[in-house]
Amino acid sequence: MINETQDERYHVADEAIYDAFFLILKEKELEKITVSDVIKKAGIVRSTFYNHYENIPALVTAIEDKTIQDIFTFMETFHPKNDLDMCRSFYLTICDYTMTNPFLANLLRSPRGDKFFEKAMTMFHSYVTHITKNASPSQNKKDEFSYMIASIIGSTLGVLHKWTRENFQVPKEIIADILTQVFMTGMLPFMS
Repeated sequence: MINETQDERYHVADEAIYDAFFLILKEKELEKITVSDVIKKAGIVRSTFYNHYENIPALVTAIEDKTIQDIFTFMETFHPKNDLDMCRSFYLTICDYTMTNPFLANLLRSPRGDKFFEKAMTMFHSYVTHITKNASPSQNKKDEFSYMIASIIGSTLGVLHKWTRENFQVPKEIIADILTQVFMTGMLPFMS
């Protein structure tokens, strides 16, 4: 019982730190955020922050990892078929997540997301390798499939980058339609 209570308190404090960081990120540039900013906004004491993270860069790394894991969770639930509505629903989910995750939106807007994108692309490559290792086509087809997936990931990031740089002026439904069209006309035929 004590461990469950401690685990719950740890999780609640962690969420408070994330939420505070996201709120501050809307007001300040990432490089200017301090531990004092976070603890003040989160309503926690300094020692609680340091029980979770060594410093702001460690917090940023944890948020990067959580963001990538969230995206992978979306990807694992997406089982592409020739179903326009399902594909559009998937891309709407990605658009909603981008709009509500100021950390991701901030990275997409700025050139300083290189480290995050390198980490994400490495993880995506591992994911693609895992997905394609059991495929029955020749090695050449597996390689082509891997490149096609990289192409879809790149085009998706490109569209989200443009969308965030323009402060989400285009409705998310239109962005989801664009991404769906790219997937349905580019990747889906290749998968058949």
